Amino acid sequence: MTQPSDQRPAWRLKADCLVVGGGAAGVAAAITAARRGCSVIMLERYGFCGGGAVAGLSGTICGLYAASKDDSKPPERVVHGFVAEFIDLMERRGGLTGPVRYGKTFTRVHDPLIWREAADHLLQAETDIRIVYHSIVTEALVDGDECIVGVEAYTKQGRLRVEAKVTIDASGDADIAAMAGLPTTQGDNGHVQNPTMIFRLQGVDVPRFLELYGPDSIMGPDISRLINEENTAERYMLPRSKVFLFPSPRPGELVCNATRVTGRDGRELNPLRAEDLTEAEIVGRAQVREYARFFRNFLRGCEESFVNDTGVQVGIRQSRQIKGVTQLSNVAVRTGAKSPTGIACSSWPIEMHSGERPQLHWLFEDTYEVPYECFVPMRGEGLLMAGRCLSAEHEAMASARVTAQCFSYGHAIGHAAAIASLDGVPPREIDGREIRELVNRDGARLD
Repeated sequence: MTQPSDQRPAWRLKADCLVVGGGAAGVAAAITAARRGCSVIMLERYGFCGGGAVAGLSGTICGLYAASKDDSKPPERVVHGFVAEFIDLMERRGGLTGPVRYGKTFTRVHDPLIWREAADHLLQAETDIRIVYHSIVTEALVDGDECIVGVEAYTKQGRLRVEAKVTIDASGDADIAAMAGLPTTQGDNGHVQNPTMIFRLQGVDVPRFLELYGPDSIMGPDISRLINEENTAERYMLPRSKVFLFPSPRPGELVCNATRVTGRDGRELNPLRAEDLTEAEIVGRAQVREYARFFRNFLRGCEESFVNDTGVQVGIRQSRQIKGVTQLSNVAVRTGAKSPTGIACSSWPIEMHSGERPQLHWLFEDTYEVPYECFVPMRGEGLLMAGRCLSAEHEAMASARVTAQCFSYGHAIGHAAAIASLDGVPPREIDGREIRELVNRDGARLD
């Protein structure tokens, strides 16, 4: 009979706090917990931090600014705290643009290599953080009645067991919660927003490009009409007509959010299915070549352009989310609802990426707040969530998932993890108002 075998010696680590995933939320959570006096272990499947912003090449730090109907109004920052420290470091290293218009708000475009280096710098500055790159979690360690006490992971060295007082699931896909059998959701009755393969276009005459198309990174209706005209079997494969093109910090470069990755049979792909995720990567790369060819042939300034890079992985907007003590509702996002336990705020639009044209629903001159309880599983102990796997309704998630907010979530959950591990308070019993006060002391400016 065939028996599974791994003869390499296993190894173990212990810490106050385990962080699974090194995206914006994971980095902020690890650093915050360490600054509170926790020993921290971070597991990251790639050889660098950044999550969707870097591996998925999303290219922007979205969610920093208010939205306004007045296009003449200058950028107004509404998100502060840990994210300010991170973007200041990126600015000093030349890896971040100033505010770039995105419809009725603004975003910042980053250099993904500088993002990685900034994360390395901040994580290494904390002596009580141990990072294990190239580690893939395979199992949750569950003790007794749904109490998560760590994980097992695959590494090149051998099987790794990490035991921790508190585990933060910053995987983006609620992997630890799912492994432990805790309740989760997937989009709108299982339907999730389609992935996107983002790419970088080099060799662009950016001044000529901006002279004709203006400062808004959302390309106008003339470009959409031209895409629709050229999207024929004989010419191009261009399934999405509204495209977002962002000048980057690098000379002669655009970050291109243009593809719409669906199955060859036209169905929406679920990134939690291995077959679908594989198809998304292949289809995404094929679409990149088509859009790059179209831009080169039709857009001013792109005549000599070429594809410089695509994401290490297809960009995932939505997959699996936790069922939390509280759920961020669609109504809360649309109406700018506030909460006494709100630990982050946002003015980012609800972005619905389905069909050939993404739909944006704006919250003008206001913000909504995300309660702490959205990151606490309704069942299970010893686990906190951070990042886009928060408890939220489908449309709410389409706003709440972006990078600036993920920094804020990680900042808050790092504080909660410190209270849970150092003071022995179960995450469900932590008062979200205390977390709000702590992030405000760190400059979050929620009040």
